[in-house]
Amino acid sequence: MHEDVRPDVTVIGKALAGGFYPVSAILADRELLSLFTPGEHGSTFGGNPLAAAVARASLRVLTEEGMIENAAEMGEYFMDQLSEINSRHVKEVRGRGLLIGVELKPEAGGARRFCEALQENGILAKETHQHIIRFAPPLIIDQKTIDWAIPIVRNILTMP
Repeated sequence: MHEDVRPDVTVIGKALAGGFYPVSAILADRELLSLFTPGEHGSTFGGNPLAAAVARASLRVLTEEGMIENAAEMGEYFMDQLSEINSRHVKEVRGRGLLIGVELKPEAGGARRFCEALQENGILAKETHQHIIRFAPPLIIDQKTIDWAIPIVRNILTMP
């Protein structure tokens, strides 16, 4: 969507039910989906009424509470704040919405030490591919919380 590409089929899962129940889905035009007939395709949890209800409630909360718009707005703000950190360790800050990666230069010695230091200071981030710090805050994060986190992140990214 962000790149103006429309796939024939999209398979989604993981957070579709807000992390409360295993749910996945296939998104496609009716014409394509009509190629499947009942019983031709299934899954371990397929057709579970509870899973469907949880997924519907989760999608309703995402839209009614403006979490998608908040992710876009706060993600841009968070990336702008991270990009302003002057650190010899940072190669690039990139992301989409609230899924943000801070790529470190090879000489930084890997992301683990930074992630551990962040954790010791109350911020959870994930080391990804050894040299990327992945931030994935909750979709309800606000500017006040980001403003609290940035000085901590700055201190850690500028450590020797």
